[in-house]
Amino acid sequence: MVSFRFPLACLALLFATAVLAADKPGETRGSVLEPSPENIGLTWTKANLVLPAALAGGRRWEGRAEDAPDVIGIAPLVVVMHGSSGVAPAIKEFQVWLADELGVASVAPDSLAIPDRLTYTSPIDVATYERVHALRLAELENALKASRDWSWVDRQRVVIAGTSEGSVAVGRYAGKDVAARLIYSWSCEDNYFVTAPRLGIGAKEPVLNAISARDPYFSAANPWNKDRAVTGSCAAVLKDDPKAEVMVIDADVHTILNRPEVRERSAQFLRGVLDQQ
Repeated sequence: MVSFRFPLACLALLFATAVLAADKPGETRGSVLEPSPENIGLTWTKANLVLPAALAGGRRWEGRAEDAPDVIGIAPLVVVMHGSSGVAPAIKEFQVWLADELGVASVAPDSLAIPDRLTYTSPIDVATYERVHALRLAELENALKASRDWSWVDRQRVVIAGTSEGSVAVGRYAGKDVAARLIYSWSCEDNYFVTAPRLGIGAKEPVLNAISARDPYFSAANPWNKDRAVTGSCAAVLKDDPKAEVMVIDADVHTILNRPEVRERSAQFLRGVLDQQ
């Protein structure tokens, strides 16, 4: 494992790019990528919500956002943007870890709740990727807005997190109303997956980026990136951010947010951010 830490950056917050619903490289299924009010609303009402025991009467609660129970108290919230496989088991496992280990609530909007939502097996054309990214960003913006209806959310301690496809939305979000960002399994740079990074991260914003050194999608090891100056992490774009951390794992796997070393670093980062709010 190689870790990059920038000056004063040690404050101790999504999956394979191919979706299972499509089978062959370049293949897509479904057609809908329209961020209509109805579609975006479905991604929220069907979102996976996990409440820590302290907020749920002594026992962790899991279910859809539309079924959220009454909560007494106030707590941080992590909005988790899944990868192209949807709210897969790894996403739910990550949310349970947030609740049980850190006492933090989380909600994961479900993009695949949209009827006939386009899915794909990479590589496909970048124009379609960008339509996907526009939809995911609209989902994130809506989730942050809709979560304001939950009186128990500490608005000063809202974190956004994403993995793979979901990390593009987290990186591009331009709002100033989040305490920190977790960017897993995306490199914040020009690659086959985007026309340009178009990041919305502030100059002094807490960010943790974690990615494999030989990520099969976003590192130079992927031949789809051969014509681009890919470095394989967010280090270059975050080098001047004094509150940013980049963690590069000596591995060749894509989904890493539940690896022990990544969890340990994420916990340190989140505790540092949330305890200072």
